[in-house]
Amino acid sequence: MTLPRIGNNAPAFTLQNQDGQKISLKDFRDDKHVVLYFYPKAMTPGCTTQACGIRDSQKAFAKAGAVVLGVSPDAPARLAKFRERDNLNFDLLADEDHAIAEKYGVWGLKKFMGKEYMGINRITFIIGKDGKLKHIMEKVRTKTHHDDVLEILSSL
Repeated sequence: MTLPRIGNNAPAFTLQNQDGQKISLKDFRDDKHVVLYFYPKAMTPGCTTQACGIRDSQKAFAKAGAVVLGVSPDAPARLAKFRERDNLNFDLLADEDHAIAEKYGVWGLKKFMGKEYMGINRITFIIGKDGKLKHIMEKVRTKTHHDDVLEILSSL
């Protein structure tokens, strides 16, 4: 698992959101910072905690000039259920073949309850308005993720 380098252009992507619309990184170029966070699976406890913190901080993200995009290997239909169930107010992107997770270096070996499997590692990328990687959060705490990201955005 090799992460892209800070200062380089963020890997480009176009993915479907929960409504089946195509969302591309270039859509936000020169307009907004992009908080691209990868999470393992929609509607699981840690992922829900993380998403709800972002939901509740949406005004602060907007004030910081940032858009938040969550990426998981879930299908758009599952993402739609997640968004509706938890009243999420940002786009969730479907990376079903984990091609974008691989580009960002977050697809890798995981261990849970004595089993090993391939999956998404919970990592967040902060991408500047210029399309360059500004910060990579490799240690994400689901309960404080939103505050941690906002603190980083305030220093950009």
